[in-house]
Amino acid sequence: MIVCSCNVFSDHQLRSTLASATQRLRMSQVYDYLGSGAQCGRCAHIIKRIMDEMTNSAIGPVNAMRACTLPKQRKCWKTFA
Repeated sequence: MIVCSCNVFSDHQLRSTLASATQRLRMSQVYDYLGSGAQCGRCAHIIKRIMDEMTNSAIGPVNAMRACTLPKQRKCWKTFA
């Protein structure tokens, strides 16, 4: 499916870019990695949704508890308790 009609990139290209990134990308970085830039902005909500889907599926509910950072660990663990 075409995600961005201005820059003509698909969900497959987007998912591949996100999967190969070594860290979570910001929206502007996604465009950079795909060799384009934001144009009209209509694709932003779709890109965000795919980014969130990939993050949630990569972390999952059990590993989300382990992803708590040390300074916030006590608060974070209480959230999952």
